[in-house]
Amino acid sequence: MLLPGPEAQQLAVYIGWLLNGLRGGLAVGVLFVLPGVVALLALAAIYVAFGETTAMTALFAGLAPAVLAIVAQAVVRVGRRALRHPALVALAVAAFLAIAVLAVPFPVAAAAALGWALGQWAPAVVRPGDGHRDAVAGPAPVIPDDALHAEPPRLGRALRVLVIGLVVWAAPLVAVVVAFGRDSVWAEQGLFFSGAALVTFGGAYAVLAFVAQRAVEVYGWLASGEMVRGLALAETTPGPLIMVVQFVAFLGAFRDPGPLDPWVAALLGALLTTWVTFVPCFLFIFLGAPYVERLRGNRAVSAALTGITAAVVGVIANLAVYFAVHTLFRATTQLDAGPVHLELPQLGAVAPVQLVITLAALVMVFRLRWSVLRILGVCAVLGLAAALVSPARWNLGGDPRRVAPRRRRGGGPGVDSRGRRRCGPRPPARRRCPASATGRRRRGGCRDHRAGHRGQGRITRNRPLSPAGSHLGGRGAG
Repeated sequence: MLLPGPEAQQLAVYIGWLLNGLRGGLAVGVLFVLPGVVALLALAAIYVAFGETTAMTALFAGLAPAVLAIVAQAVVRVGRRALRHPALVALAVAAFLAIAVLAVPFPVAAAAALGWALGQWAPAVVRPGDGHRDAVAGPAPVIPDDALHAEPPRLGRALRVLVIGLVVWAAPLVAVVVAFGRDSVWAEQGLFFSGAALVTFGGAYAVLAFVAQRAVEVYGWLASGEMVRGLALAETTPGPLIMVVQFVAFLGAFRDPGPLDPWVAALLGALLTTWVTFVPCFLFIFLGAPYVERLRGNRAVSAALTGITAAVVGVIANLAVYFAVHTLFRATTQLDAGPVHLELPQLGAVAPVQLVITLAALVMVFRLRWSVLRILGVCAVLGLAAALVSPARWNLGGDPRRVAPRRRRGGGPGVDSRGRRRCGPRPPARRRCPASATGRRRRGGCRDHRAGHRGQGRITRNRPLSPAGSHLGGRGAG
């Protein structure tokens, strides 16, 4: 957990390295992630092709509440194990408020420093619990330590691994930038997920809180409801849960394909995102594996990990609240007051189907203690049944494909002064004025220009949806 990026993938690579060195780490790491890549590619393609059908809408109306209950279970599980002292509880609450209220991108890295400070001045706060001591004193391992692969730390080896790893990591991204430009969606996705692999700590749920915030609210690659759907699909596939980033990239590239066919663009975005997300895991493990034994029992590292784990509880709690707001309510209101940035649900816009299925899913998780796949299957059936009984009475909620305005640099048509794209109809393409010899628009505009540019009013994000799922425009929307 001390390393950034998906920790499940890092653990798999490290196990492979312990068993067979470099070849073992490569083989285990690739095979660990490959089935999930193939499965989620197929599911993302099915979603894009058939996501607007009634059956798929009803299916995801049941899956989204199941994901909400599963994330809530993760908060409880990690909290019981990590929050052993009131100071750690305060650290988790502070991390939650920093993300949910102040919109701090990712406070977990700062939590490592706070954990280290607690270890220096209040060691009793970050002392390992009974569960850790029991794990250390458990049964003997199947493979003894003497049979495991080991390499002495060497500067030459570290430099060689670092250079090769950086070249392999950056080569596809550089090729995409050269071929399509820095402003292409693939360059944006490659740079964003490369950065996420370097700054996100604490496992898949903690990483997803950061990814959901940026992918939905900043880049506009998908809608908040689709983020929940992608996580539901990732829960059903083998491999690490962070594979949901492939779904995010697939949808974002499909909707902004540039010069390519949308399906080719989506495949390129998904594979590039998978590459820049998981290749750093190999680099970090191959660099740090020879030093891991020296870190065992290190009190400073243990204290930093304790602080990170406590903050991760708050990060996952924020993810649960985020999913709850966008699953149980069809509309939200944005509150911005100085440093405070809150997205509040509109209480009159409750989605009844999701609310009922969420309550059922919570019972399955905390009372019946069913497995994840069983909960997802039952909730999917409940969503389909609700649509079959009475889709008009059981309102399935608003359009989950309503994508947040994408922030862009500078101004221009359809972009406000803060760099955010306005929703609603795009301004029509500027036509040459037939009344002008040079083709430039005359002062005041000709009749064609006045007709073409009329009715581009400002659209707010909380206006009702039209039957087609798009925002209703201003004066000329009707």
